[in-house]
Amino acid sequence: MLFPPLPCRIIPLLMNSLAAGTLIALQCFVVLFVALHNWIPLGSLNDVKAVRSVFPTPKLLVTTLINFTPVAFGLACSLFYFKRGFPSWLFWFLWILYGLACYGSLKAWWIPYFFRPGSERVARERQMYANTHSFLPERHGVRPNTLHVIFDVVTIAMLIVLAVLAAQSPWPTYR
Repeated sequence: MLFPPLPCRIIPLLMNSLAAGTLIALQCFVVLFVALHNWIPLGSLNDVKAVRSVFPTPKLLVTTLINFTPVAFGLACSLFYFKRGFPSWLFWFLWILYGLACYGSLKAWWIPYFFRPGSERVARERQMYANTHSFLPERHGVRPNTLHVIFDVVTIAMLIVLAVLAAQSPWPTYR
């Protein structure tokens, strides 16, 4: 062969950059969701008054800060390392964080929806989410609302993007 094919370096760089940019965008959505979805009225997607009837403002503030801190930290570090390449500790932090978020959604919404709810949980969910939009039918007294379904889809998308980045990166470090 007179001119051997050169390895294409542009496509892997573009895909890695696209995946990292998607990761940042998904994290921005999660940070905004966690920070605001129980505080700012979003039409039929949430019911702020109903949430406050279950969680008084001080308890809701503490709960929001506990949930907000790790996702905001992950986003801040991802933005800091975006052009430099994520260090392995950040990559693992994001895997663990969004893996736990996925587990939490399964435990809070999908296992009760498909299999077995707790009666206390059903009563609380009805009080907080009865007036919110849902495109899914009620099952076992549970009806996941549209906003939380969107959050769950974003969480799964986050894990998929992390898997794409892992597939493109050498182990044990991601740089």
